Amino acid sequence: MNIQKPYLLFLGDAHDQLAAKVADGIKQWHPEYCVGQYRMAECHADCHVPDMDINAAVKAGAKTLVVGVANRGGVISPAWISILSQALESGLDLAAGLHNKLADVPELKALADRLGRSLFDVRHPTQHYPVASGRKRSGKRLLPVGTDCSCGKMYTALAIEKEILARGGKATFRATGQTGILISGSGVSIDAVVSDFVSGAVETLSPDNDADHWDIIEGQGSLFHPSFAGVTTGLIHGAQPDALVLCHEPTRTHMRGVDYPIPDLSDCMALSLKMAQLTNPHARFVGISVNTAALDEAQAGALMDALQQRLGLPVVDPFRQGVGAIVDALAAL
Repeated sequence: MNIQKPYLLFLGDAHDQLAAKVADGIKQWHPEYCVGQYRMAECHADCHVPDMDINAAVKAGAKTLVVGVANRGGVISPAWISILSQALESGLDLAAGLHNKLADVPELKALADRLGRSLFDVRHPTQHYPVASGRKRSGKRLLPVGTDCSCGKMYTALAIEKEILARGGKATFRATGQTGILISGSGVSIDAVVSDFVSGAVETLSPDNDADHWDIIEGQGSLFHPSFAGVTTGLIHGAQPDALVLCHEPTRTHMRGVDYPIPDLSDCMALSLKMAQLTNPHARFVGISVNTAALDEAQAGALMDALQQRLGLPVVDPFRQGVGAIVDALAAL
């Protein structure tokens, strides 16, 4: 998928700020993509960009209306249809990462077909992917892996891309989930790809590149999570990473959604490295990214110092102090 920018962020009738987390993510990482936001009267979220109606957004240069809100069940609300239709009629494409597909709404599908507009359902890939070859590709690749799902892999990847670019280096964030795709404008929702083709999809997503270029591939799941380990395995093999970063949320005792304990960090690193070395024998860990949002400054500092002494790698919280130490470590690769 290649979603046209810039965006009008559609917050709809979001009941709180958390419901607009997709729009918040786009605005945080790529504010230059956002011409404004559309909020209905019942909306209780605000991304702090200009409020605009459809006509004003088109005049401001918007190309795509992005549904940046997730409601209960991930459905396209009937209350949104007239606004989404107006966007199509005004020349905008539509993009969404909901379970419910834009293309499955008859009015929107018929209107888009008639007007030649595009509907991007980023959770539902339309491309056919090959079986992975395992062939060595030029360029460099970094993949965050996790002790659990939802522990900071996307945030870490985006922060590393931003830091490399700020230093004048070459880097591209490669999205593998719906929120990452809407933030970056392209990618593949890897958990929606048929299992035999997951690694091939990642090979396609991260092709040959310049020798000094880093593809920062968004990680998914965890090798220790019984629900998502299969997706994680295929992603690791297809990514063929030169560098791995372990992501961890230190206050959890059990993985999200299941009665399985959080694995030991050393065990997680050892298994991740073993998996990565199937397609890249030179893969290595370059750092640890810890989400310390639930800890105060002193607790976070003590934890990161202890992990750094124990594991012998740079340990950072990307939100508190950035990822500079991890990017420093990439210079040796």
